Amino acid sequence: MKIFAPKETDPIETRASLDPAAVKKLVGLGAEVIVESGLGLLSDHPDSSYEEVGATVTSDRAGSLGSADLVTRVRKPSSDEVGLLKEGAIHISFLDPFNEPDLIKQFATQKSTAISLEMVPRTTLAQKMDAISSQANLAGYVSVITAANRLNGIFPMMMTPAGTISPAKVFVVGIGVAGLQAIATAKRLGARVTAFDVRPEALEQAESLGAKALRIDLGETSGTDQGYAKELTPEQIEKQVEAQAKVCAQSDVVITTAKVFGRKPPVLIKKDVVAGMQPGSVIVDLAAETGGNVEGITPGEETVTENGVKLVGLANFEGQVSKHASQVLAANFANMIEHFWDEETKSVPINLEDEIQKGCVITHDGTVVHDRFKD
Repeated sequence: MKIFAPKETDPIETRASLDPAAVKKLVGLGAEVIVESGLGLLSDHPDSSYEEVGATVTSDRAGSLGSADLVTRVRKPSSDEVGLLKEGAIHISFLDPFNEPDLIKQFATQKSTAISLEMVPRTTLAQKMDAISSQANLAGYVSVITAANRLNGIFPMMMTPAGTISPAKVFVVGIGVAGLQAIATAKRLGARVTAFDVRPEALEQAESLGAKALRIDLGETSGTDQGYAKELTPEQIEKQVEAQAKVCAQSDVVITTAKVFGRKPPVLIKKDVVAGMQPGSVIVDLAAETGGNVEGITPGEETVTENGVKLVGLANFEGQVSKHASQVLAANFANMIEHFWDEETKSVPINLEDEIQKGCVITHDGTVVHDRFKD
């Protein structure tokens, strides 16, 4: 099997789908691995580091896309590059399938097998290939470091001869993988942390990390079978917004991570709440790239409100630690390929009866096969 990893073309993307460690594993399986020249430059891996572990480095992007049996990349491909794939080729990346119906149809027309990393089931068996979680973990860490750099103060309490400095107050909204890491990182830096999530079990996890749980009676709430929060009713959201406003007004840093699987993220912090916050306080919105949890946030930018609140809506937070983001993402790719690798044929067979493949294979053999995207 010929595996090709093209260099990312999105200017905000610094990660690589394969690092040298992943390439070494794949070569050890018996795969022929080809990487585009410059693939790992933004994650501290020169071309020579790939060659040393058995990869072939090429500058022929189009030719390699056309001859590859399997393609790994971080971002979704352009329509033109889908058209270069040969019939039967497997393409694995973040595909944003809920918002890309035309791209999915093109994969089917091309008779290529499209695998979406977003759709990998969140089960114990698939944990080693769960790229959403591996990247969210790093994004949560980076969100706190970003906030600490923007705050005109320090996180820990400090007792000095000139007086005592109180610890920063951090409020984390959304206690998924990113939120839990944000809580843990803020606590390690010495902040006083409050956290909220609609799921009771998530609040218990936050408390286990030393955060104070904000408990709001929203009535019946639960998570999906994939571990995401379910969408709230307008009445529940309004009740949540009101309770959060009081905590925001007392916080130095607010970090929002709330995402609803397959939908635009809910707006949880409105302009009037921001207007009630202290000058110099910081809001970091991890959902900004897909719409944001904060009203007035500008995706990809940092702004300062009239009352001096810093709104940070940067995209690709995990890409700010590209070396380690690429390391764990590449491991996700390699683990997926290894899990399904057929030793006899030296290939990755597609079996739609398999629990994992059934969850993440979107198109195969000229058809949209995933139940959620057939129509």
